[in-house]
Amino acid sequence: MGNPKPEQEWREEFSNTTYEPGSEAEKKLVRKIDLHIVPTIWVLYTLSYLDRANIGNAKSGGMEEALHLSDTEYSIVLLVFFISYVIFEVPANMLLTRLRPSYFLSTLCFVWGGVAACMAAATNYQALAGIRFCLGVVEAGFAPGIAFYLSSWYKRHELAKRFAIYYTATAVSGAFSGLLAGVITDHLALARGIEGWQWLLIIEGVGSSFVACFTWYILPDWPATTSWLTPEERFIAVQRLAYDGIGGVSGKDAQHAEPTHGEAFKMAITDWRTWCLSVMYMLATGAQTIQYFIPTLVGQLGYTGYSKQFMTIPIYGVAFVFIVFFCFLSDIRKERGNYVTITSFIAGISFIICVSVSNEHVKYAFLCFAVGGVYACCPLTLLWVSGIIDHPAEKRAVAIAIVNGLGNSASIYGSFLWPSSTGPRYVQGFATTT
Repeated sequence: MGNPKPEQEWREEFSNTTYEPGSEAEKKLVRKIDLHIVPTIWVLYTLSYLDRANIGNAKSGGMEEALHLSDTEYSIVLLVFFISYVIFEVPANMLLTRLRPSYFLSTLCFVWGGVAACMAAATNYQALAGIRFCLGVVEAGFAPGIAFYLSSWYKRHELAKRFAIYYTATAVSGAFSGLLAGVITDHLALARGIEGWQWLLIIEGVGSSFVACFTWYILPDWPATTSWLTPEERFIAVQRLAYDGIGGVSGKDAQHAEPTHGEAFKMAITDWRTWCLSVMYMLATGAQTIQYFIPTLVGQLGYTGYSKQFMTIPIYGVAFVFIVFFCFLSDIRKERGNYVTITSFIAGISFIICVSVSNEHVKYAFLCFAVGGVYACCPLTLLWVSGIIDHPAEKRAVAIAIVNGLGNSASIYGSFLWPSSTGPRYVQGFATTT
């Protein structure tokens, strides 16, 4: 692969060329970047969610007894992750606008895999909480970074389809986590003197670090700077976003000035839309903390051991369908707000039914619908940010990080919503998420 032309040179070469929306060249470019970006970030997000959420499966697989965790201590372990996660999101996204995303995102994955594997070495809840805090620091840059990264490559109404495929990783990792946890905790228990729940954390963490060794080579950087795009493809990639009114990340040879980190931060926090979207996302992500307690909720319905882990899989299967259906429909219809409302309504009604009925099969069915509604609502809300706060790119990066960060701060109170003492109905948790 030869050295790419400097940005100034190829911009001058195509200065008299007119961008044609929907041309064959543009379609070919979109297919090319789809093949590089979408599968790779899907794998990375699957690994991210496995390493973040596997603590629920580890708890059910013997960690709670081994570390003598109380409900309060387990909630604290969940809480500290979100504290560091929220604090470091905005600085991480500011940093991303000045770095190569292929290196930045892959490095995060490599490091968080190692940190996640270290949880297996914890001998008490204080050590476990400390490791989870470090995991939050590393993972803070990933989710908002991906949201900004995708918005720097795709037009507004191309975005939800790609983000939907990416976000299904939350459902797939949840289902796969249950499947993997069931196999590992049952069949590797005390292998080489290591508990099954410890093997679960080690295998999933080391797997993330291994995959990260290859993803940097596949991911593109920014439209203006990706070396394996031809000058014509880089021109189209930049102009198609400008045509859609989306500010792009400039290369080092760009002629226009970029806002400083401080200026971008000021622009984002003085925009009232940032705060409205933050509140909306807080409500959605607060409800999504149910994911850390799904194995426990399923256990209250009469399932135990191996079957309890496997009965979490259909719940995430429904979430997968909801994410794809509503996000694709949102792009096709070119609207976000109505579908945020519809998915929230489905989740709210389902939560009410879960807490109102005593039939275990009905409760399980509507738990599936509730989780599906919440999982679809979250990406739709976050996508709204890049759709309406689109320029300049640095402001968009900060706004996405603020919304994602404040939204995830709801997970701080969400960690305390589902103590086992409130079972089997869990009125406190279902009422708050409704």
